[in-house]
Amino acid sequence: MSALDPLLEAHFRYSYGGAKQRDKRSTTCKCTSEAEKEERWLQRLYFNIALNRQKSGKTLNCKANYMKVLVISLVALTNSLMFSSAITAEPALQPWKENPWYWSYYDEPVLLLGGSDDDNLFQWRQEDLINQLDRLAAAGGNVIRNTMSDRKDLGFEIYPFQQLDNGLYDLNTWDPQYWQRFESLLAQTAKRHIFIQLEIWDRFDYFDAASKACLSCNSTEHWKTHPYNPANNINYSYEESGFAAHYPEHPGANKQPFFFTTPKQHNNQVVLPYQQRFVKKLLGHTLKYDHVLYCMDNETNGAEEWGRFWATFVRDRAAQEGKVLYLTEMWDDWNLTGSSHKRTFDHPELYGFVDVSQNNHNKGQQHWDNFSYVREYLAPHPRPMNTTKTYGASGNKFGHTDQDGIERFWRHLLAGAASMRFHRPDSGLGLNNKAVACIRAARLLESLVPLWSIVPANALLSDRHDNEAYAAAHLGQAYIVYFPSGGEVVLDLSAITESHIIHWINIDTGLCPTLNLSAQQHNVTNAQHALSSPSDENWVAVILATP
Repeated sequence: MSALDPLLEAHFRYSYGGAKQRDKRSTTCKCTSEAEKEERWLQRLYFNIALNRQKSGKTLNCKANYMKVLVISLVALTNSLMFSSAITAEPALQPWKENPWYWSYYDEPVLLLGGSDDDNLFQWRQEDLINQLDRLAAAGGNVIRNTMSDRKDLGFEIYPFQQLDNGLYDLNTWDPQYWQRFESLLAQTAKRHIFIQLEIWDRFDYFDAASKACLSCNSTEHWKTHPYNPANNINYSYEESGFAAHYPEHPGANKQPFFFTTPKQHNNQVVLPYQQRFVKKLLGHTLKYDHVLYCMDNETNGAEEWGRFWATFVRDRAAQEGKVLYLTEMWDDWNLTGSSHKRTFDHPELYGFVDVSQNNHNKGQQHWDNFSYVREYLAPHPRPMNTTKTYGASGNKFGHTDQDGIERFWRHLLAGAASMRFHRPDSGLGLNNKAVACIRAARLLESLVPLWSIVPANALLSDRHDNEAYAAAHLGQAYIVYFPSGGEVVLDLSAITESHIIHWINIDTGLCPTLNLSAQQHNVTNAQHALSSPSDENWVAVILATP
């Protein structure tokens, strides 16, 4: 046990020790009430349930979930030892060979679920970082987003370059603290088997926001203070670099020449070597690990040549080290049928997965249909579809609500997304209590039905209004119906020849009311089953065939 982090040790004791160990929780849980102790117990039960080794078609009921979790605990222990820094020729993290819509880790399917309160957690203080990761892991989460952003939104962020006594930066000299922070993130996530989707370039770091130009930015002088600005470094001038003193337009306008340096664009031989040096340094840290996915940009409107250059650069650099990586680009267009998305959709030879995060600006049926279009488009060459930025939080600048965020997360879950993460506040729920409940509910669902065994199945629903309910199914064996805010639909269960059992999971609490009770058993009397939500909260029904 000494090789495991304390959280895993506690999880093993709790989940495998049974009632006697639960009586001793005071030694490992700093809880103030019995209710809080029980809550902590449940959280630990759901911890890392994504590592469930069930294969397609194998299901269990809520009551049996307790026993299943005991097995999962042993799997988690094994996997934590596997989650090492060793470099292997065969990538540990890759599209699952049996169902490439989903990820696998060491050839076992893994569903990526997460949330975080910031986009660049590597910049956080060590204590705060560990608390965030522990909270995520305890909820059953296993993925974060990390941009290599260094803009000083909160004041503690630092740049990767050394600042000299005269206040200028030397782009040839690293700030060791920056890279120590990054290494800590890699090590701490590996310990907790939390995967990282890493974004190399963030366009918002390189502009100065004019009035109301950027609703999502806390600072207005990102470029003015950045080391790549010639005014702030000893390495090149404005004339040599081709840069200007200010870039006040929103980055979506794509007028910052920082993103035109590659050989097939402006071929800027002054700035490009410094950019390459940064990416090489980054890879010098990440290539020691096997739990990182790579995205070139944050919601870019850049030229195709820019993203392809860096994707090729990263892939080739990894190949020199004997490693295969999976890469993507994140386009800004909210319409997934837009031409920019084809730049990744049409090139599976370079982009091993796709990110469709900007679909999360859409709502309701359009949100589902947009994602479904991509799944159909990619069907000849299936790849994991990630949504690393699930927008939606009440009172935010986009006019979204908490409910929008929850709905988007669950629609993508049933529609076949391989990775989902709640975006940081105030654009998303981050890792607040609602996000934690959603992740726990999703893990509980996964313990009943392996998500990689089902396909979207709205055609099985009738008497349905737009956005009333969404379905996925493994015909004849398992059916899932999500109700965003109550309702009643008719579900076609004609493929079930015997009886079936129905479980309800409350997404808003992350609990299954039938966890310790026998769920309702139904004989097959009518192939068309009227299914009514227990309340107007977020609910998911799980219908399982029984022998």
